[in-house]
Amino acid sequence: MSKYRAYLRAVLITAEMTLRQNVADMFILFAILFQPLIIAILALWMLQERGGDYAIFVVVGSGMSGLWSSLLFIGGNSITSERWTGTLEALVGSPLPLQIVVFGKNLAQVLQSLGSMVVSYLLVVVLFGLDVSVAQPGAFIVSLLLTVITFVCFGLIIASVFVLNPDVQRWQNGLEFPVYILAGFLFPIALLPGWTTPISYLLSPYWAAQALHSTSSGSGDFSQTLLAWGMMVLSSVIYLALSKKLFDYVLKKARVDATLGMQ
Repeated sequence: MSKYRAYLRAVLITAEMTLRQNVADMFILFAILFQPLIIAILALWMLQERGGDYAIFVVVGSGMSGLWSSLLFIGGNSITSERWTGTLEALVGSPLPLQIVVFGKNLAQVLQSLGSMVVSYLLVVVLFGLDVSVAQPGAFIVSLLLTVITFVCFGLIIASVFVLNPDVQRWQNGLEFPVYILAGFLFPIALLPGWTTPISYLLSPYWAAQALHSTSSGSGDFSQTLLAWGMMVLSSVIYLALSKKLFDYVLKKARVDATLGMQ
């Protein structure tokens, strides 16, 4: 039990340090605050003839875009940045598992990215004067909590893959908008070709978007929300198990091959 308390303390300390570093990073502030604002303004402009019912959909969708951008660019580089600054070897050599450190980093990024929804909400209310309310507050909070968990776990996969294969990292910019589309952040995936639907089902951001959209707008029945919750929990368990294997391979590259610092 003391080991797990130590892990929890390490996660919280890592998250706090990451948040302090991010405050002065303009790229992070752009990804979390300004980019979702631009997306929200464009979406509201395109949907202005549909009335205020779409306002909460835009708030959630633009907020999800900030979550994904933060996870892809900032969480994905959580190990790579340590390699660039020459501290990765020290982290690997410490008694604390590298997976715990990256978990704390990703937790900070995802929690900070929730500010995207707050900023989008203020934009909709103050600038556009639309009435925005959450139809199912309790279920929405549960959905938001599960979204944070599944995004953090997904970030473990992204971070380890990026450090193991730098060629994948070069596709970062190309991975951003396809997930916006396939996960249905701002429009239903029913508008996409049928062959893309199985791909959407494999993405935990899709189930997060489904849960947040349905509980915020009150659309759909509770069984659909339960399905989305279950898929997020299942995805998180799979991500944790897979990331354990990937981080073991990262440690092998550090301790056996001595190639972890190379790119």
